[in-house]
Amino acid sequence: MEHFVGPYRIKGIISINVVELELPSSIRIHPIVNISQVHLYKPQVEGQKKVLPKPVIIKGKEEFEVEKILNKRIVREKKKFLV
Repeated sequence: MEHFVGPYRIKGIISINVVELELPSSIRIHPIVNISQVHLYKPQVEGQKKVLPKPVIIKGKEEFEVEKILNKRIVREKKKFLV
């Protein structure tokens, strides 16, 4: 699963912290987002291949082995991990 979707163009600037994105109708998210959710698109370098880890099938579902936990934090009483 990809961490980000896009790239999409910025349709307009609502305020210093809020932008409106040009989204296709198939994307079911609100087009007005906080600038902290927008990242500069960096196209893949020609010849560079994206290497994704191979999943392990457990009970019919794809699972991935965690190599290392880099950080953790508690958000709204739920643990979040950066792996």
